[in-house]
Amino acid sequence: MNQVAPLAPVPARTFSQLLSSTRRGARLARLLTVTELHAWDAAPDLTERAELVVGELAANAVLHGRANGRDFRLGLVFDPPRGRLRVDVTDARGDRHPRPPETGTAPDALCPGGRGLLLVAALADHWDTVPYPPSGKTVRAFLIAPRRA
Repeated sequence: MNQVAPLAPVPARTFSQLLSSTRRGARLARLLTVTELHAWDAAPDLTERAELVVGELAANAVLHGRANGRDFRLGLVFDPPRGRLRVDVTDARGDRHPRPPETGTAPDALCPGGRGLLLVAALADHWDTVPYPPSGKTVRAFLIAPRRA
């Protein structure tokens, strides 16, 4: 009796890196994300969206979540069969939570900031903030790749 052995499931791919809370660290987070997703053969659309989302979340971690002497962490979890990516950016400022952008409102045109979370909300399928004990927070975004033909 011949039986076909089931294929082993493709394990989720993970990446985690501690980065300095500087503009250089935020840029490196974006570049590392692209490098990892290319190595994991992620869909180009997913890679492009992830690059922008990580860039915004890392910049926010550096600008708003920075505490002297503390770094931020980039985490990626990719599920290849489902084309799902989870992006985690963890910083040291658990007392400062990002506010979701209000629907239908645009930031002041003269204001130099305030568009980052609008971009994250537009590009990610879902995003939220979770506590990172003892004193930090993780901003988490989920992205799903379109089905390949």
